[in-house]
Amino acid sequence: MKGYLKNAHATKEAFEHGWFHSGDLGVLHEDGYIELRDRSKDIIISGGENISTIEVEGVIIDHPAVANAAVVAKPDEKWGETPAPRDAETRCCGHGRGDRGHCRANLASFKCPRYVVFATCP
Repeated sequence: MKGYLKNAHATKEAFEHGWFHSGDLGVLHEDGYIELRDRSKDIIISGGENISTIEVEGVIIDHPAVANAAVVAKPDEKWGETPAPRDAETRCCGHGRGDRGHCRANLASFKCPRYVVFATCP
């Protein structure tokens, strides 16, 4: 990559200290395998706590009634941001009945989405 089209400032930030900073967050395992976990810009900061969107999506998708999930930050008066579904892609673990049991059983309470959008996946 040579840089961002017509955006010298973003290019300068991305190539700080001579390296391209993609914003990907990952883990380097002992066997040399690199596991990508999230993007630094996809972190939700809620009440001072960092929440990984991929972690929340993974828990939601683990529910047998869920086909797909996408989580983003939603502005929140009390917490600053809170996890919320992206567009109408997300079907979530019993939330339609007010039951957040699956998410509560698998996530810290501050990571559980407070807003949910249900839709049928095509």
